[in-house]
Amino acid sequence: MSLYDWLTPAGNTRQQHGKFTELRSEMILKTVERLEVRIGERFPDSGLLKVCMEFRTLAHDSNTLAQRLGPPIWPVRVFAFAAAFLLVGLVMWALGQLVTHFSLNAEGISDLVQSAESAINELIFLGLALFFLVGLETRLKRHSALRALHRLRSIAHVVDMHQLTKDPAYVLGRLVQTNASPHRTLTRSELTRYLDYCSEMLALIAKIAALFAQNIDDPVVLNAVNDLEQLTQGLSGKIWQKIMILDLAERDDRQH
Repeated sequence: MSLYDWLTPAGNTRQQHGKFTELRSEMILKTVERLEVRIGERFPDSGLLKVCMEFRTLAHDSNTLAQRLGPPIWPVRVFAFAAAFLLVGLVMWALGQLVTHFSLNAEGISDLVQSAESAINELIFLGLALFFLVGLETRLKRHSALRALHRLRSIAHVVDMHQLTKDPAYVLGRLVQTNASPHRTLTRSELTRYLDYCSEMLALIAKIAALFAQNIDDPVVLNAVNDLEQLTQGLSGKIWQKIMILDLAERDDRQH
């Protein structure tokens, strides 16, 4: 085993066991494409199909971005290290000049006190500058990932809006239609499939979001992904309540 393997055991394990311990983005994208085909076959004129088509494009874009954000951004990293090296070198040069020109007398001690006060301010500025440079790459990745996650969160709400008016009580004959009621034409089986497609799309949205947490080791991105997963689970839970109502009603009809 090489020194690199000893220093990075997690990375070595990832290379050996990544097949079943990582999300495979190509399989997720194929599932999204298959879902679009399935919705198109059953509901070719529905708004849900248009949402899924847009989600497919967004899924491909998000996967491309997540893969690109995984490796280091070398131009940014080289610039940050070069700037940090120059700053540290400038401080070392200033200290060298101070030691060279220092003389042990009243005037020299006075200059030393003034220089020390100025050096403290410069060290504070140096620390802030180094903190900014070291975290520059992470902040750039975080900004791009959060922007993509925001789009995924928005489309999750759009999916929820499409299932909002799909009330099982209407197909079960327990809802009186009014002039302001939405136009409902789905049968019981069609409504079940429609709701199931919405739930599947929400699950896939969460899986696309998880690609960012898999490729970017950043707590802010991880928290955003977890929040999106909780959102999709909550929305999907409401959908499955409707599906269970339809399923229980169908069982009662069979028994009677």
